[in-house]
Amino acid sequence: MARFRPTFWPTVCVIPMLAILIGLGTWQVQRLHWKQDIIATIDARMEAEPTAMPASFDDPKEWAYRRVFVEGVFDHDHELHLASRVHDGQVGVHVVTPLARTDPAGEGETILVDRGWVPADRRAPETRPDSQPAGEVRVEGVLRVSRGQGWMQPENDARANLWFWLDLPAMADAAGMEAAPQVILEAAPTAPGALPIGGQTRVDIPNNHLEYAFTWYALAATLLGVYLAFHWRRPPHRPSDPRYSDPERRHET
Repeated sequence: MARFRPTFWPTVCVIPMLAILIGLGTWQVQRLHWKQDIIATIDARMEAEPTAMPASFDDPKEWAYRRVFVEGVFDHDHELHLASRVHDGQVGVHVVTPLARTDPAGEGETILVDRGWVPADRRAPETRPDSQPAGEVRVEGVLRVSRGQGWMQPENDARANLWFWLDLPAMADAAGMEAAPQVILEAAPTAPGALPIGGQTRVDIPNNHLEYAFTWYALAATLLGVYLAFHWRRPPHRPSDPRYSDPERRHET
């Protein structure tokens, strides 16, 4: 009959490896729940009715993805361009314009508004005069915080007015603003055919933690299976007594 006979060194090696694999799988499950909570929070904020944007924020991250509205006057002379933005497969830029607020909640403050996308050949403001409204305007949109420079993003070029990532202090300085804003307002969708094309907020939060957890647990199960199979042994074969295997000798006895 087969018996389970563990040996010392394989057991010493397998136990910590199993603990590590199971721990990694459990950590991914915890990350899964954490990511699901974040996505649910963002969805709830973006589906809520817009509220008046405050003048300042105790914690800007608490306002990320919240829908707000402001009133003010655009400063088109200090328009900024977020480079390498794609819309419907076409490369262009996002137009970022300072807005001097006139609404009671933030009168006297200036914010940056990502008004949306324009094609590369319409980057120059004179090619789209209809995109520069004069006087007081009302802007609705979603608030975003700066996430810093990604590891594959090039350096911003303030001289060429090409910004590859949101550096709000540097952008505010280039726009002649007295203080750097804490957030940027990404404008809501605009009328069909109008430039810039608003509504460019993208919520792309990868959530692959379930697959990662399954992978770690599967590796742990495989390791355990190999360990058990290696130590599940049959007893060594012992030749039977020839007296009982030979019919003639068995007859003699």
